[in-house]
Amino acid sequence: MTIERSVRASRIGIVGFSLCIMLTVNADNGPVPNLQSSNTLEVEQSSTQQIESQTSRAEQWGLDITEWQRYEFLMQGIRGSVSPATLSPIEALGIHARTADERRRYAEQWAVMMRDDAERILAFQRAYDDAQRRLFPNGLLIDANALAFTATNQTVTEKLTWQPDDRVLFFTGTQCPHCDAVLERLVSQINQFAGIDLYLIDVSIGEESRIRDWATAKQIDPQRVSDHRITLNIDAGALNQVAGQTGQLGQDLPVLILRREGQLSPLPVSRF
Repeated sequence: MTIERSVRASRIGIVGFSLCIMLTVNADNGPVPNLQSSNTLEVEQSSTQQIESQTSRAEQWGLDITEWQRYEFLMQGIRGSVSPATLSPIEALGIHARTADERRRYAEQWAVMMRDDAERILAFQRAYDDAQRRLFPNGLLIDANALAFTATNQTVTEKLTWQPDDRVLFFTGTQCPHCDAVLERLVSQINQFAGIDLYLIDVSIGEESRIRDWATAKQIDPQRVSDHRITLNIDAGALNQVAGQTGQLGQDLPVLILRREGQLSPLPVSRF
């Protein structure tokens, strides 16, 4: 009896000890969260946000989500390595068009967007010119008397080395093939100086649409106009104001004048 009681007591002790362990473990762990469900929800939310962002950016360029994803894929490859950061999604897709029809569609889409942008830039330029005339009715766009000209300036232009702040005043006409050729060669050097101010002598105030058509025909980069690297202006007598000071009055078009450090100097067309 003593042995049996001892065994039963031992068994009871073991069972009680086991129950204590189980209760302690369960009490420490508490409720087990559903980690897999939580992670899945986070992934779905992140994926949704990414798609919404891609859709929004695609719509800004007139593209659908599939086109935008293909653009992003292309930019992860060699296209993104060799192209400038300013390359548009439409240009990238057009360069890598898979068919002639696709290439033509992207080309037309880009042409329309650039045309619209050029019209916006010129509209702002007209508003700016109107503001200048309204706010400064007695002021000249170019004050020839305030810009000193000396004989030494001519020597400077004969041995011209571009400086970062140089600007070129370029007087031309809408029907001047020789002017167009000189302008093209000058524009090819524009990264070496500040910019070019174009003046059309045969366009009158109110004929701004002719400037737009001319700029489009000559493939003037709208981005350079937007950045004021190139400005489009109506002459409105500006050539006569400055040509007398630089000794270029009566000179055949195009007339080029260098503006450097507040001074005007004749810029020989033969340089270009």
